[in-house]
Amino acid sequence: MHEELRRDPDFAGILQTPTEVGPARRRVPPPQGFGVLAFAFLLIAPTLFGQTSTAQGNSLAGDTATTELPLATDLSAKLNRKAVSHAIQKVADWQLEKARGSFNQDWTYAALYAGFMAVPEAANGNKYRGAMLEMSKGFQWQLGPRLAHADDHAIGQTYLDLYLLHPDAATIAPTRERMDAVMQLKDDPEKPLWWWCDALFMAPPVLAKLARATGERKYLDFMDHEWWITSSLLYGPNDHLYFRDKSFFGAHEANGSNVFWARGNGWVFAGLARVLSEMPADYPSRPQYVAQFREMADKIASLQGPDGLWRAGLLDQSDYKLPENSGSAFFAYGFAYGINSGILDRKKYRPIVEKAWQGLLSHVYEDGRLGCIQPVGAAPGAFTATSSYVYGVGAYLLAGSEIYRLAH
Repeated sequence: MHEELRRDPDFAGILQTPTEVGPARRRVPPPQGFGVLAFAFLLIAPTLFGQTSTAQGNSLAGDTATTELPLATDLSAKLNRKAVSHAIQKVADWQLEKARGSFNQDWTYAALYAGFMAVPEAANGNKYRGAMLEMSKGFQWQLGPRLAHADDHAIGQTYLDLYLLHPDAATIAPTRERMDAVMQLKDDPEKPLWWWCDALFMAPPVLAKLARATGERKYLDFMDHEWWITSSLLYGPNDHLYFRDKSFFGAHEANGSNVFWARGNGWVFAGLARVLSEMPADYPSRPQYVAQFREMADKIASLQGPDGLWRAGLLDQSDYKLPENSGSAFFAYGFAYGINSGILDRKKYRPIVEKAWQGLLSHVYEDGRLGCIQPVGAAPGAFTATSSYVYGVGAYLLAGSEIYRLAH
């Protein structure tokens, strides 16, 4: 148990009380998300931090610097723990200082929270976990307002990680109640519960962690059922990549290839890693997840650019001038997790991770800002080198945490 959480006198006595959108590229607009269904108690429960709408959350998630910024000169891409720890902390400190006053329950910040929770103690991890405890108390451990929408479930990953450090049933009660309610919903043949690929990062790890926390396999079984519904719809069995949603089936890049969005596939690849990390070794369908993870890893590795990173449109790299660092960081995280867990071959994939980490560090600015992150969207799109968003930093911190484990 982490010392900061153990010392917190309030932790044991806590009172319990959105899909990416944006301009599309060479395609028709995506289908709209599930309607907003709110629990009454979420509407009336007081919180220390305010609820935000999707638009408000997106506006708080990041920005683009309008002036030229100097790049960091104190980072080393060597895979030793001292260098990796410093690179993690430099970015984490900048992002915590910048974002703390805007914490919300949106999916954008939920990805950042997951990254903060993963930071190793050697990189001052207790500091960031303390901030996550403060955030969780402020929201009274509540999820976002929409009953069925995976984006509003993602923050539950952090609540559950804190619970697993210091179990207190009150801290996961709202998450458990929400998942119990979602599990009562009937499948809609016209629109799966997780109809867009990003959702596979947002909700499945919550259910997998909840199964571990409660010892109740029903949460893992429900996740398993819904995962393969989404996979059967969006996973390209020949391309070994996920379409963002079904509206992309007829869309093409400038070179005629299918549109496979880097961040969308990053969400899935990272989601697989996070599910596998919680799934028991003897779970009946675990081999299917491992097989899909390996298929995606092989394909994604083949698309890595000379700079170690990936472009926003995976199959038309020449049409995108800049690398996209949210997708790239999620890929680096997945590869490093795969090596550390024994799922991926170390000899084959370690060079992929080394190049990716070196590439990511080349976009860290002197103050700790991480650039080249595509703004909120639903498809490959334009951005600038100084564009920085919290979910991309969350991906970077997840990558750094696994690379730290991989380093000597």
